[in-house]
Amino acid sequence: MTAWARALETGWVVDGAVPGPDVDEFAEPEEVTVALARTPGPSLLAVQHPHRTPEARGRTLTEALPGARRLLDDLLSASYHQVHDVVAVYEVAGRTIGVLCLIDPAAVDGQVRHSEQVYPDIVAERAAMLTGLGRATSAAMLVPIGDGDRLTAVAQRAVVGRPPAVCTPDAHRLWLVGAGPAQDELLAAVRHQPLLVADGNHRVAAAAAAGSSLLALVTGGPRLHIGAIHRSIVNSGLSVVDIAAAWRRAGLTVRDVPNPEPPRVPGTVTVPAGLLVVLPEPDGPLPRIDHGVVEDLLLGSALGLDPEGPHVRVVPEGHDPGPGVDALLQLAPVPLADVLAVHEQGRLMPRKSTYFTPKPRSGLLIAQL
Repeated sequence: MTAWARALETGWVVDGAVPGPDVDEFAEPEEVTVALARTPGPSLLAVQHPHRTPEARGRTLTEALPGARRLLDDLLSASYHQVHDVVAVYEVAGRTIGVLCLIDPAAVDGQVRHSEQVYPDIVAERAAMLTGLGRATSAAMLVPIGDGDRLTAVAQRAVVGRPPAVCTPDAHRLWLVGAGPAQDELLAAVRHQPLLVADGNHRVAAAAAAGSSLLALVTGGPRLHIGAIHRSIVNSGLSVVDIAAAWRRAGLTVRDVPNPEPPRVPGTVTVPAGLLVVLPEPDGPLPRIDHGVVEDLLLGSALGLDPEGPHVRVVPEGHDPGPGVDALLQLAPVPLADVLAVHEQGRLMPRKSTYFTPKPRSGLLIAQL
């Protein structure tokens, strides 16, 4: 396992802007479908979601993948240039810096450790995409378990005085580092300690399921931020009055509060329509992650809604909750200390409970798998 993090044997670096709309802007499949309908030209978004394009006409992902692979070939020829035996130092939005490299799938659940549970259907879809495309178009974000200062210092030192190979208007910068002592030092810093998945638990699980290498940004900061991920109830036929009554019947303390702000510390949930819910005292190991209580009690037991079903939507902080919203359940961000404590106990947090930013931009560097 000494080489579980390694350079890209073959990759492609974008020459200008990534083709098409911002791949990373969309949280829900419905948003992707709308964006593809509005921008029908060739795009990386169409490569990543070929069964959601207007041309798909109800085809399955398996049926749409050959066309996606041909489209990716065309985009790589037109908008990218090929590189070999490189890692990349990546400064994300001017706030955090790290190393883009490949991670061996055998390292998952060993040197690379999940932080959250996952949705099996999303893992299966992403594994099929990796197998069908044979290339990784987006990276998971991994953080050292422990001190990340060494990795940050090595990455910063590797690019001093060097112009970036990629520089976007919103301060994403990418430097390529070929074979040699600087690359060896970067990879040694990546392998120095185990890594925790900050963003991309589904990508990591999909790579392991497909037996494919994982494209990953490994970063120790310095300015990573954990935002909140909320839940919305959509197209359920329930009013806020119905929801509040059901929660009260379930024994929850529900207060009428005009225009409540999103909570900043765990323990309560707010609904902008005028509710504040006090979550019950923890009855299991600490720290408790509120998202599990919301999915099991507020949504499942009290309202009879499947947290994985069509009436529950994940809404990252700052994102539009979309159409058809009956109620938005606002949760507090999970403190980093709680993330690390849950991992130390050998537990996994509920799926979609942390929103690490800034996120690596998809499509700047594409890796052959």
